[in-house]
Amino acid sequence: MQPPSPWSHQRSTSSADDIDFEIKGHELQFIEIELDPGESAVAEAGAMVWKDAPVEMNTVFGDGRGQSSGFMDKLLGAGKRLVTGESLFTTVFTHRGSGKARVAFGAPIPGTILPLKLSDLGGTLICQKDAFLCAARGVQMGIFFQKRILTGLFGGEGFIMQRLDGEGWVFVQMGGTVIERELRAGEELHVDTGCIAAFTSGIDFDLIRAGGVKSMVFGGEGAFFARLTGPGKVWIQSLPFSRLAGRMLAAAGPVGGQNRGEGSALGPLGDLISGN
Repeated sequence: MQPPSPWSHQRSTSSADDIDFEIKGHELQFIEIELDPGESAVAEAGAMVWKDAPVEMNTVFGDGRGQSSGFMDKLLGAGKRLVTGESLFTTVFTHRGSGKARVAFGAPIPGTILPLKLSDLGGTLICQKDAFLCAARGVQMGIFFQKRILTGLFGGEGFIMQRLDGEGWVFVQMGGTVIERELRAGEELHVDTGCIAAFTSGIDFDLIRAGGVKSMVFGGEGAFFARLTGPGKVWIQSLPFSRLAGRMLAAAGPVGGQNRGEGSALGPLGDLISGN
């Protein structure tokens, strides 16, 4: 899926700042956001790469939905972020000067930064817990609770997922290459549970058994697939971070040292001879 042309989309009146942006890079992407005076972007703590001097940085408690919100609203926002495994704090970047100014944010994993306009998706996006990277001011970050017990236990994302609400631009990070599928009403798609990156609120998320007992035990795909039923849109990632981390740990070996014999004809015997 190609991102929108940078700096060229039309502005509209909404509760969120209608920011301009450009996504750069391929496997390790970052996003530049262009702000007009008074506009703000909200990002995960530690995501910033660089900023122009007129852009003021302010760390806030909660999801940064509004500087004038009350303490209980901020506490509720922070609590929701804590449940989804995120930091209690977000950072708000506001252009306090004149003309144009830019700020850039980098994805922490190899993959894709996907720009999505929430107003085009019915106002709500459900995504994996660590998907949120940054957004226009006015986007609210909450939680989506998986009500089905089996889906919560074996669905790959647990009982809690991120829920993003609003009308403005939000930028989510996904592992590897991302494919967008639009499902008609009643249409089903079976996906590896770890490869579900995001979906719209109209999608029904359930589990289906991965074939017979032999397939479940020896197929290498786990005991269940995710069954996504339309209508709505689904975004699928080719490389979940958990899968990448698992391969890295396996390659590191039991003591975390370098495996110089990997790929040799001797294999484990070569490791024993060489002292690894």
